[in-house]
Amino acid sequence: MSTEPPIRWLLDSDPSIRWQVMRDLVRSPQAAVAAERSRVATEGWGARLLALQGSDGNWGGGPWVQRSWASTMETLMLLRELGLDPSSPQARSAIALVRERSNWGPYHGDAPFFEGETEPCINGRVLACGAYFGAASDRLVDRLLSEQLADGGWNCDAPPSTRSSFNSTICVLEGLLEYERASGAGGSVRKARLRGQEYLLERKLFRSRSTGTVIDRDRKSGLDWRDVSFPTRWHYDVLWGLDYLRRAEAAPDGRAAEAVSLVAAKKNPDGRWPLGTPHPGAVHFDMEASEAPSRWITLRALRVLDWHS
Repeated sequence: MSTEPPIRWLLDSDPSIRWQVMRDLVRSPQAAVAAERSRVATEGWGARLLALQGSDGNWGGGPWVQRSWASTMETLMLLRELGLDPSSPQARSAIALVRERSNWGPYHGDAPFFEGETEPCINGRVLACGAYFGAASDRLVDRLLSEQLADGGWNCDAPPSTRSSFNSTICVLEGLLEYERASGAGGSVRKARLRGQEYLLERKLFRSRSTGTVIDRDRKSGLDWRDVSFPTRWHYDVLWGLDYLRRAEAAPDGRAAEAVSLVAAKKNPDGRWPLGTPHPGAVHFDMEASEAPSRWITLRALRVLDWHS
């Protein structure tokens, strides 16, 4: 068992992890954080992903590819998680190519990538990418707001379904939060996001609202939401829900306390968290080995625990 302090271990990593540790856990000076963040575009995982973009503006063969985590949408979501600076020349060049050449094909009227397609679970993530990288579509926001269900969330199977999905809801919440931050939007956007946020909290992030029982198996994926992983893809889990609340600067809420305790209990004796079960599908490359402690989960868990305390 390693006795290396978790923070030192986290800092001995890819620039995408280092700069976030410096900002969120070490509280380094802004100039030092910015300097480290700039390396995401030129070194490590960020640079590798940027280099894989095709001349058609896409990664992995298209805007979204079934049973693949290498598509344009998935890659942009990952670059966002890595914290690629949207103002960097590399990011601006990549996003310009997406805007100019990537579209959803004839089935969706050849809509440009950042206009999205039809499913809120996809469109929420497209909006998150667009807002983060300065290419958000106001029309896509209006569409998502119009699709919010009576219980406060969203569902890719609505209609006919009238009940929201944790998976779809967290994807849309990510998009609306990123849009708020980028545009300064409030009003109807913030109101819809807070209703969706309340949907999660009413269910304590992983319980049935009607019965209070643990939702230990997602109907669509068969996954237990208490098993956390990274990248999350579209698969909800309790750490993703908590990390969203943290980034949304929500006040610590007693309804999230049980989920926080679940995450804390997953910590190994050496202060690190395991990766959990990776979601199967084609990837550009693996960032971490499933059998090893995970820097991504450790970083996200430590941030959540700090927020909730």
